[in-house]
Amino acid sequence: MNITAEKITAAAKKLCEAPGPSGRECAAFAAAKELLAPLGEVTRTPLGSLLCCVNEGKEGAPHLLLEAHLDQIGFIVTRVEDGFLRFSKVGGIDARWLPATPVVIHAEKGDYPGIITSVPPHLAGDGADHSIKIENLLIDTGFTAETAAKLFAPGDIVTFAAKPAQLQNGRLAGPALDDRIGCVAVLAAAEEIAAEKPDCRVTVMLSSMEEVGGQGAGTGGFAVMPDYAIAVDVSFGDGFGCAPEKTAPLGGGTMLGYAPILDREFTLKLKKLAETHEIPVQHEPMGGRTGTDADELAIAGQGVRTALLSIPLRSMHTVAETIDPEDVVNTARLMALAAKEGI
Repeated sequence: MNITAEKITAAAKKLCEAPGPSGRECAAFAAAKELLAPLGEVTRTPLGSLLCCVNEGKEGAPHLLLEAHLDQIGFIVTRVEDGFLRFSKVGGIDARWLPATPVVIHAEKGDYPGIITSVPPHLAGDGADHSIKIENLLIDTGFTAETAAKLFAPGDIVTFAAKPAQLQNGRLAGPALDDRIGCVAVLAAAEEIAAEKPDCRVTVMLSSMEEVGGQGAGTGGFAVMPDYAIAVDVSFGDGFGCAPEKTAPLGGGTMLGYAPILDREFTLKLKKLAETHEIPVQHEPMGGRTGTDADELAIAGQGVRTALLSIPLRSMHTVAETIDPEDVVNTARLMALAAKEGI
């Protein structure tokens, strides 16, 4: 297979540099469309999910959907106040690491830099609440109150200014890897599938709004109505102070999900396929919801037999999300083999 860590890293950088918080995925959609266009016609659902049939397949053969979510966490401006911006989170964000974080405000007249700030503890006064909460933070735009009032408005979106950075051992760190790296795995598998033209029909869906409820996957799954679906997301990678029983090592392979909502037979087929082709797999049992688009895909229409592959990711929902590209390679290989050898 022609899936390499170098290709994975290049595609990840391209996708991660395109802003796209939940409900405002347009720039990320455009970047993904550019990568997918050689494989088939790209369409957009009413809620902003991307769809592309990358292999027509043979009549009567099963229809497989490969899915990852295109949106990222971010912020929305709630108030312009004396040159500063008050904001609320879009998706799950821990306020503790936000102070001093550079951001980009995507306003009607263009993109502007800013930095998240708060009242210094020295000036907060006796008895002040020193805990870090979103409502106590502001974005400093550098503009005067008069100029800021003209440039910014409630509803403007805000994303992190950081770009993906290469670490040692080929690892990649930066914002939006949740779940642009899942999108990259799907794209890599789609290239292999389009080249090999297996019997099954294969559609790619890069969904909107996963971070705020999975609405893009649910409606997109209803539009496509596949026989089977593989959702690709990230899950907790190992790290300092993280319980090993709740995480998986980076570089240890894709994480195969087991949960009530996931199709047991399909999941075990993927497990067997990985064993046969010596693809490293880590196992992730969950007693309830998976917390991914798999939950929405499985109940689309009359129901879809759904499996879940997750890429280990360290420092989730921060500007320093970290992955090992080899885990992405193996995730893509497993999906391509599932299409090639039959579901």
